[in-house]
Amino acid sequence: MSHHGWADEGYGPVADEFARNFTERGELGAAVAVYVGGRRVVDLWGGVADDRTGRAWEEETTLPVMSCAKAVISVCAHLLVQQGRLDLDAPIADYWPEFARHGKERITSRQVLAHTSGIPLAEKRLTFDEVTSWTPVIRALEEQRPLWEPGTAYEYHAHAFGFLIGEVIRRLTGLTPGAYFRKAIADDLGLRTWIGLPEEEVPGMARLVEGAGRPALPDADALIMRALTMNGVLPFPGLDDPHGYNSPALLTAELPGAGAVSTARGLAALHAAVATGVDGSERLLSEDTVTDAVRQLSGGPTWSGLPDLGARYGSGFLLDSPFRRLLGPRSFGHSGAGGQFAFGDDEFGVGFAYTANMLGGSGDQRAVRLIGALRECVGAGSAE
Repeated sequence: MSHHGWADEGYGPVADEFARNFTERGELGAAVAVYVGGRRVVDLWGGVADDRTGRAWEEETTLPVMSCAKAVISVCAHLLVQQGRLDLDAPIADYWPEFARHGKERITSRQVLAHTSGIPLAEKRLTFDEVTSWTPVIRALEEQRPLWEPGTAYEYHAHAFGFLIGEVIRRLTGLTPGAYFRKAIADDLGLRTWIGLPEEEVPGMARLVEGAGRPALPDADALIMRALTMNGVLPFPGLDDPHGYNSPALLTAELPGAGAVSTARGLAALHAAVATGVDGSERLLSEDTVTDAVRQLSGGPTWSGLPDLGARYGSGFLLDSPFRRLLGPRSFGHSGAGGQFAFGDDEFGVGFAYTANMLGGSGDQRAVRLIGALRECVGAGSAE
């Protein structure tokens, strides 16, 4: 497999692992990008973007990056905090009065960001058209009762995360979260990253495919599956279902918890912008803002009884944890189903992203090995 792009001197180990993903780990098409000190030091891509046609992965190829969207939404929320427009510890109802129903009067944005709000989903069954038209989801969340005392337990807020924080963003800015992200951050930085993909970008996307060895999923009526599928409306993974993650109907809508589309370069640049700024610009979030964001708030066994998988969360971000070893306590990022991963770290001045269209199974080592190589390149030590 020939891949394209480059790695600066000193970052060859990342390029070596990227090549091994193809020769040893079954990679189909992928990209990895790394910024250090605001400058791009790794930019690699290769393989096949569409397994049906053999279309090659190109420099600007985008793809669905699933829950990496949560980091995008979290950056937007923390930017509003930094501007003095949002208090994460104030009741959501201060910004969204209709939310203050059925025991939700004191739920805060920080509890949503930490997956502890008690609202991991809206239990009302909606249609696909309702899910992708925003307001019906918001109305269902207004009517939802907390499943537990807010702040006392943890359960992954798969899609509710994006709609709850997204509606707070909309109330504060007048823009849906995808539009706010473009206006406040992405357009200025030239990021090929969207929540709500423009129609004209659809033809150039990579097509997701299922890899071998995907773990068995819980029963459809398990809480985590109802949260991931919005009560069965969205297939999971169900990539080629008419409403699946290869569907333009899904990706051109705003699904802010799990519907981002991006290049690796776009996600890496976003996280670098937070950590250091890029290409000489001021950093997007201050050191104090990042300190607040990376304070661990949740993790461990879930309210519904799922075992501790090692993930630890701050205010919206996945942290350096047994689930995914990053660079250290200042690392912040998020994974996407099947192997996508992006993170930043302002101690080491890093922005990193890896995107791939072959969804990995249990024991997937592709991102793990890339991050491990990067650890050594920047002096963060071994991940072992």
